[in-house]
Amino acid sequence: MAAKANAPEKEPDENVAGGEGGGEQGAPKSRFPLRLVAMAAGGLVLAGGLGIGAYMMFGGTHESHAAAPAAKPAVFVDLPEVLVNLSNTGSDRTQYLKVKVVLELADQQLMQQIQPVMPRIMDTFQTYLRELRPTDLDGSAGLYRLKEELTWRVNTAIAPNKVNAVLFKEIIVQ
Repeated sequence: MAAKANAPEKEPDENVAGGEGGGEQGAPKSRFPLRLVAMAAGGLVLAGGLGIGAYMMFGGTHESHAAAPAAKPAVFVDLPEVLVNLSNTGSDRTQYLKVKVVLELADQQLMQQIQPVMPRIMDTFQTYLRELRPTDLDGSAGLYRLKEELTWRVNTAIAPNKVNAVLFKEIIVQ
């Protein structure tokens, strides 16, 4: 009987300690919520950190948004019309390109700085456009490449100043 008397005393200790027997079902239940709580807390900390990081990177502060409306209006400069014959590779027919271009500048002061180098800009336009083939101007992709190339050439000619864009008023290939 002494063995039986000791057995009930050990059972509560085993249940408390998470031992085998009747406490076997209780032990996994107590571990699962603890793991779930730890994973949820870790997820919340991670999500909060990512949220704060994204806010700081993309949202910024209210001070940065106040500076945005102070943008200056763009200044546009008309360039003289350019008429060039296109490079013909084996074709008997000569084709011409007529282009009217406008430069978009950041401010009025830049326009005054560009005026003295306008012959250089026109020269770069003439020499580049003369080497184009009619197939180079096919479709919107061809015109986009032409616009990007002309913008790069203008910026090279007026360095260290920069134009915002080269805009087409008229393009005729005949």
